[in-house]
Amino acid sequence: MKRLIETIRNIFKIEDLKKRLIYTFLLILVYRLGSFIVMPGINPLSIADSDLKAQTSGGLMGLLDMFSGGAFGNASIFALGVMPYISASIVLQLLGIMIPYFQKLQKEGESGRRKMNQWTRYLTIVILALQGPAYLTNLHLQLPSDAFLLHGFAFNLFATLVLIGGTMFIMWLGERITDRGIGNGISIIIMVGIIARLPHSFMTELNTRIHSSSGILMLLVELIFLFLVFAGTIALVQGTRKIPVQYTKRVYGNRQYGGNTSFIPLKINAANVMPIIFAQALMMFPLLFAQFDATRGIAGVFSNIQGFWYNFVFAFLIIIFTYFYTTVVINPTAMADEMKRSGGFIPGVQPGRKTADFIDTIMSRITLPGSIFLALVGIMPALAMICGVTNQFAQFFGGTSLLIVVGVVLDTLQQIETYLINRNYDGISSTGRLVGRR
Repeated sequence: MKRLIETIRNIFKIEDLKKRLIYTFLLILVYRLGSFIVMPGINPLSIADSDLKAQTSGGLMGLLDMFSGGAFGNASIFALGVMPYISASIVLQLLGIMIPYFQKLQKEGESGRRKMNQWTRYLTIVILALQGPAYLTNLHLQLPSDAFLLHGFAFNLFATLVLIGGTMFIMWLGERITDRGIGNGISIIIMVGIIARLPHSFMTELNTRIHSSSGILMLLVELIFLFLVFAGTIALVQGTRKIPVQYTKRVYGNRQYGGNTSFIPLKINAANVMPIIFAQALMMFPLLFAQFDATRGIAGVFSNIQGFWYNFVFAFLIIIFTYFYTTVVINPTAMADEMKRSGGFIPGVQPGRKTADFIDTIMSRITLPGSIFLALVGIMPALAMICGVTNQFAQFFGGTSLLIVVGVVLDTLQQIETYLINRNYDGISSTGRLVGRR
């Protein structure tokens, strides 16, 4: 406790860090207030007891509501959240593999990144133009007719523009947090939305257990299991495999270089939380076709979060995206070339192509168990629901919430620790530098 108090004091001694934390907090406050602002043209009093609240209490709609911090179930101007942006990012990264133009942009450094971000914004608007009318169609089905103060095409067009503007404003908030706040803006916004739902979900689960035959004992078992999943998630985020690298001894004048041994830390889960976010965004895509008779059956299959096919496809996508994103983050050829230029080599492995193949083989082997565990964490909410946990509280058992929260918190703490160490203060961890997702 004494160390924690001292760390908090040191944080507020650094003027730049203090301003960034306050700025981040204020933008998060704006985001949370916006999630309670109901879209113009809808009577807020009609939402509390409507079918919309019951619809978002569980299943895939409950998951959407959790990602939006409750805005989806409130018919808020922020109802669609940041998931359209995540979906656009997925599409652009996939296009970076297939289309040479986007491949070139990914290799152009900062200028290419800005252009990719611009294309992502454009594609986000296109996705919002599809998801907005789908969301409004669902509102018309779930809310009573007297809940709408406006009707017809004019209202749908106006409301769609409001939803597009709301998501684009959230994206702007995320970019401000990244540039002028503590960093990782979009991830922090997703995390805040998830945490905001935790107290209500816990109280619902507690009330259920008090009035059930299983009682508090079952709740205690659930909390212990949640802690074990939490510990396993941290191990997955921080686990590494170290490859020794020997550097050739070189002498220049009176100075000697090299001759030492270092290690390349290869993470078991180099993709971190991104595979789950990507897979979740794709699993929400079939909801766009739920309003059409020809595709309503297929959409219904993939909207059942406890169903076999939903979880099978979800786990498969997580494994695929884990390998895909690992290849984006880790480039064995570039690592082998850099070691060769620096006079380094892996003992028993020839420099150059052989080293790249060796690193690629190691990454494939350690990524497989990591991806499988990531997939298990991803489908854990469905397993918890089958075991009798309420739908809302079950969402916090899996990677769609727990892994995001753990990863973002570790990243944020690492950012804060970097500021502390650069100003000659003790870090947050007493045993060395804190290890974040990166």
